[in-house]
Amino acid sequence: MSIRENLANTNIALTSAEAKIIQALLADYPMSGLGTATRLARRAGVSDPTVMRLMIKLGYDGFADFQTKLLAEVEARLHSPLLMMEAKRPGGSDTSAAMAYFHSVSNSMENTRTSVPSQTYSRAAKLIWETKGQVALVGGRFSRHIASMFAGYLVQFRSGIRDVGSLTPVDFDLLIDLGKRDLLIVFDYRRYQSDVVSFARQASERGVPVLLFTDTWLSPIAEFAELSMAAAIDADSPFDTLATAVAQMEAVVAQALPEHGPGARKRIEEIEQIRAKNSVTLDTLEPKGSKTSS
Repeated sequence: MSIRENLANTNIALTSAEAKIIQALLADYPMSGLGTATRLARRAGVSDPTVMRLMIKLGYDGFADFQTKLLAEVEARLHSPLLMMEAKRPGGSDTSAAMAYFHSVSNSMENTRTSVPSQTYSRAAKLIWETKGQVALVGGRFSRHIASMFAGYLVQFRSGIRDVGSLTPVDFDLLIDLGKRDLLIVFDYRRYQSDVVSFARQASERGVPVLLFTDTWLSPIAEFAELSMAAAIDADSPFDTLATAVAQMEAVVAQALPEHGPGARKRIEEIEQIRAKNSVTLDTLEPKGSKTSS
C-alpha cells in the first residue's frame, strides 16, 4: 500500500491536531511532505513536536524516515524506461532474461490478486452496469489499448459504450456530453499523462464518476476517482508490464457476468445473429470445398 493510501485510510485514532497534519499532507501530496517538519507544522497549524509524534504513531522512526520513504516512492513513480534499464541490468544469473521476465510478471500478478479486495471488483462491475448514461473509456500512450479492449468487451453486454482512444485536443470537446448519469473509465499508469489526468479531472468537476485503473503508486486521478483499482506492474524489463492491468480489467468482466450477465444474454444473442448474417468470423463461413445445390 502506498504512503498516500496509508495516510488516507489509517485506522489509528488521531487527535484533532494530528488529523490536520494528515489533511495537510493529502491536500498537496506529495509536495507537502517534501519540505521541513516545521514547514508542515505551520501549514497544518500545529507544533513541530506534534508532527514528530504523528510520524512515530504512523510507524516511522521520525519525520526524516517518513520523508526518505516518501522520496523513494516519488522516484519509483517517475521511473522512465531508461532509468529502469539502468536499474535492472542483468546480473550473473544463469536464468534467461525471458524466463526471469515471466517469473517477475507472475509475482506481480500474484501481488495484484492479493492486494485488491474482491468487493472492489463487485463495486467496479456495479458502477459499469448500473450507469444510466454512457460509459466513456480513455487511457494513456500504451494503456489506451487496454481501454479499447475493455470497450470491446463491454459493448457486448450493454449499450452506450464510447471508446475515446488516444486523446487529442479535439477530444476535450467530448466533456460537454458527459454528466452525472455517465461514467468515465480511465487507465493511467506511472509516468502518468498530463492530458489524461486533465481530462479525468475536468470530467469529475462536471459530476462524472470516474473508475480508475492504475498502479500501486496511484495516478493523481485517484484523488478524485469514485473507485481506484491498483495493479502491480513491476517486471524484469525496462518497461512496466501491462499483463496485470489486462488481467485486472478482465477480472472485472468475470466478476460482472454472474452478477449482471443474465440481463445481457439477449443482447449477446442478437450480436451473434448479426455476426452470422455478415460472416464476420470464420466459424460462420462456409467450409472450403463445400458445394451448394443450384
